[in-house]
Amino acid sequence: MFKFIATIAALAASVTAHGDHATDQEPLEGPHKSLWYNSLPGDGGTQADSVFSGISTFGRVTYSPCLATDDVKYDIAFIGAPFDTGTSYRPGARFGPSGIRQGSRKVRFSGGYNVPLDANPFNSWATVIDCGDIPVTSYDNAYAIHQIEEGHNSILMREPATNASAPGPSKKGKTLPRVITLGGDHTITLPLLRSMNRAYGPITVIHFDSHLDTWKPKVFGGAPTKQASINHGTYFWHASQEGLLRNDTNIHAGIRTTLSGLSDYENDGYCGFQIVEAREIDTIGTAGIIKKIRDRVGTTNPVYLSIDIDTLDPAFAPATGTPETGGWSTRELRTIMRGLEGINLVAADIVEVAPAYDTNAELTTMAAADTLYEVMTLMVKNGPLSEMVKKEEIEAK
Repeated sequence: MFKFIATIAALAASVTAHGDHATDQEPLEGPHKSLWYNSLPGDGGTQADSVFSGISTFGRVTYSPCLATDDVKYDIAFIGAPFDTGTSYRPGARFGPSGIRQGSRKVRFSGGYNVPLDANPFNSWATVIDCGDIPVTSYDNAYAIHQIEEGHNSILMREPATNASAPGPSKKGKTLPRVITLGGDHTITLPLLRSMNRAYGPITVIHFDSHLDTWKPKVFGGAPTKQASINHGTYFWHASQEGLLRNDTNIHAGIRTTLSGLSDYENDGYCGFQIVEAREIDTIGTAGIIKKIRDRVGTTNPVYLSIDIDTLDPAFAPATGTPETGGWSTRELRTIMRGLEGINLVAADIVEVAPAYDTNAELTTMAAADTLYEVMTLMVKNGPLSEMVKKEEIEAK
């Protein structure tokens, strides 16, 4: 009993001594900021936490709720369009924007320098931000399409951070920022082209996809109503009817779809497209495909680039709405993208990423993010859009 009481007394004395010690000392200093935020390696490393932590923006660029303010300036803006109620097979692309951002966490790993294109799009003249998502209703397609057009146009029609007063290729001769949209199913390209038309007039389109997407509404789904006639297989038909496309400069690449008949190809020609079939890579290679695209669109026309992730074979991108076997590999697509250097890309989208069908390894979202990394690098290498105007003037002479 005596030993027990002695032990309790000793413990009490220890606690008292510890308490006295704590009150006698200065508070422990917190860690320096350098312990929280370290510079990424590489030229001009950016302050950031680890690539596997933090809030996801595309490539970990700065986030700004652009639709809530007109004050922020940028040269390239990422914006999400979480819409998938125009899909015909597997829904889920409304989660594409968040999935692509998640897949892009590693894009900037080791600094973000793009070795094949010899440029770092994160450390350049361009101010690049992520504007978040356009609020899109999932209950009314007509209203959602209107939301996407207006949201995109609000982001597009602002003064850029660089060379804002210099002449540019827009209809009013102004320099505008470039906008990259994260889809969403491919229906979103129609309101995006409507927005582009307000800025540039009829525009040249490079379309990477396994499907034509120029079907007449009565062929694709039957179109029982006007609203149903606009979906991810008919939007280019509508774009053609509305005069949004620049005649005979547009091209599909990666096509390998089944058809309702050969008349689908005839209709596609009426819509102003040339076709590069996916299987042509076996005969002309990536270099031949690049040449076909460049010969078709030229280097001075303002170009809109639309990329359906199902351009890739399902082995490389299983998480998509309408997968088609026989597609290109991720390496082949990225090589072709790099071959577009010098083409006047003014805006782009990537669509049909449906993360619910992906593997645990995030194959599809990483492929989408890496593809956009190539697109972003191409835009940065071209310089501000005012530089493309100078290039056009030089070539005209």
